[in-house]
Amino acid sequence: MEKSREVESRITRRSVLKGAAFASAGLVIGFSLPQRSFSNSQSVQETFGPNAFLRVARDNSVTIISKHVEHGMGIFTGLATVIAEELDADWSQVKAEPAPADADLFKNLAFGIQSTGGSNSMQNSFLQYRRAGATARAMLVEAAAARWRVASAEISIDKGIVMHEASGRTASFGELVDQAAALPVPEDVPLKDPSRFRLIGRDDGTVKRLDSPAKTNGTALYGIDVKLPGMLVAVVAHPSRFGSTVRSFDDSETRQIPGIVDVVEIPTGVAVLAESFWAALKGREKLRVDWDETAAEKRGTDEIISNHRALLDQPGNVARRDGDVETALARAAKTVTADYSFPILAHAPLEPVACVARLSSDSCEVWSGDANVTPLQMKIAATLGFRPDQVEIHAVFAGGHFGRRNETALEAVEIVKAINGRAPVKLQWTREEELQNSVYMPMYLHRATAGLDDNGNLIAYSHRIVGKSLLLDSPEFAAQFVVNGTDFTSVVGLATTSYDIPNILVESHNAVVAMPAATWRSNYNKTYAIETFLDQVARAAGRDPYELRRSLLARDPREKKIDVLSVPEPVKDHIFAEHPRELRVLELAAQRAGWGEAMGPGRGRGIALAYAYSTPVAQVAEVTVADDGKIKVDRIVCAIDCGVAVNPDVIRAQMEGSIAFTLGSALHSEITMTGGAVDQSNFHDFQVMRIDEMPKVEVHIVPSAAPPTGAGEPGGVPVAAAVANAVFAATGRMYQSLPFGTV
Repeated sequence: MEKSREVESRITRRSVLKGAAFASAGLVIGFSLPQRSFSNSQSVQETFGPNAFLRVARDNSVTIISKHVEHGMGIFTGLATVIAEELDADWSQVKAEPAPADADLFKNLAFGIQSTGGSNSMQNSFLQYRRAGATARAMLVEAAAARWRVASAEISIDKGIVMHEASGRTASFGELVDQAAALPVPEDVPLKDPSRFRLIGRDDGTVKRLDSPAKTNGTALYGIDVKLPGMLVAVVAHPSRFGSTVRSFDDSETRQIPGIVDVVEIPTGVAVLAESFWAALKGREKLRVDWDETAAEKRGTDEIISNHRALLDQPGNVARRDGDVETALARAAKTVTADYSFPILAHAPLEPVACVARLSSDSCEVWSGDANVTPLQMKIAATLGFRPDQVEIHAVFAGGHFGRRNETALEAVEIVKAINGRAPVKLQWTREEELQNSVYMPMYLHRATAGLDDNGNLIAYSHRIVGKSLLLDSPEFAAQFVVNGTDFTSVVGLATTSYDIPNILVESHNAVVAMPAATWRSNYNKTYAIETFLDQVARAAGRDPYELRRSLLARDPREKKIDVLSVPEPVKDHIFAEHPRELRVLELAAQRAGWGEAMGPGRGRGIALAYAYSTPVAQVAEVTVADDGKIKVDRIVCAIDCGVAVNPDVIRAQMEGSIAFTLGSALHSEITMTGGAVDQSNFHDFQVMRIDEMPKVEVHIVPSAAPPTGAGEPGGVPVAAAVANAVFAATGRMYQSLPFGTV
């Protein structure tokens, strides 16, 4: 119950608007882009409604309001670092809270909605939160100057102490908040010169993660921890075949189980509600559901592959066209072709879905770690016939996201609606449901063809990809990211390659599969295809793979004439890395890995490059292949240029985590289907990375003053290709179908 009280006391949208959470707290700073004028003289609710990112209390605490949900990537710490830097706060006084649901106040500046994803949390918030911190600092300085009747220029702040050196007077933030809160909010406050940063970029252990203590002592609040008075626990019987609906159900045996309270039909299946999770689970086992499979997916994996292969033989939607590929291939002295197959993948976050919904006649509250706050809020409102502002979403920690936790709480709302809100409902999924009834990274097939001239130069590159669109079923994202029939998520990394090849053609097909799809962390299949294909091209041309890449990166890709490029507006400005950032990380990774040094028998070294989430990252993998064909990944050297490294230790952790996530997938993971049903059920048959398989990982961060870019997912994008290229170097075999298994 202690944790539930903590949830109940958190900041809500209504308290932002009414000022109830802030009126007694002291100084509250809001900032929006573009800048707007705020007055702080009379009414808190009028003054600090827009984007309240910062609260300074009388107890001297500094609370950062994070517009991004913390899924374990360290964004609470990152945003707190940015504000504390500009505020000159001491790190020991800093805390963080999740923002309430309000797209006007807390929208992701890249997406236009309140959403966490795409590795852009720091990228779209860095300047915004710096300005909030700098503004608060200016107001505290002005308050101290007025109290001591000295010029503002004579005031300094160091580690949370406001000082007037000439007189020796000092004050804490808490002592000044009332006076500061009565001041008008200044505009255009200058930001700190980066040369004076003392927290941003610090790498000596001073800036410790804010979420670590709670996660180690058990006080961190996840969806499964939320408890409300009178709450029921629900599990849902889902169909084994995607697209099936309920025809009828028999709950007579279920209702005989002690603790069962109700059984209700919802759009996704049949929910069993009970006084405990165990009772609900046992009740579901006794439930008999007759499923209508008229529109269900009934194909197995082999049939889906066959359908994809038929599309692979046909021209698709043009994602990119440079020059004339067909003519260049026809006159090529040598051609190289390779087909690739990537399996369906589950996200398999460590924490299965758990969320809570509470419904009254005029409002709904949800406790969830879902990332897409605005779409979730809108869909809940539509489900209940409410206005969006009648839906309150309390963000809690999530045990991994990986593209899975987007709008999972909608199912809990459907259940509480079905019982007319007579009790709060906690929805709890099991691991088996996460693997068999979830959303997935779809299967993809690729075909790459290259043409070489008499001198071994790469003169033509054609690439066709077939897979289910991730976005066509999501209108809020399809409108932005599907261009000329091309889902940008299907071709990013292919259509956006920086390699200087005279003739390029990239095409895509949106395959129809009833299985629900969603983005998947790092989404590496495109990079895998192009980067492993380059190693095969290098071998055919008699060239070193690293040197081939260096030659293809000699020219700024933005200078090249591109005839067709189906790219959405929100990403047009950064589809190519600023030249020569990709070349720099490639060279750094090769240098630190000792590229060119001899390897022993059965050992190989491979390299791969990616520009992902606005971040260039290169990796070198070293592997050992045993006599029985078993692959051991020994070492990964990672070079990343993510702009200003706000928290270097967090960045290293993200690189290590994303490398492990993708590497485990490439080595072991796949979802297969029989008759439309998923075969795997838990980690015994959907294998992920094991601790004894984890290679040594070295992360080298390129020093940079550029604005921050993605650091959550980029590390997982090139690693599988680097490993495959290392195996290719050691054995001569290239993996064109994943997972690897053995050689």
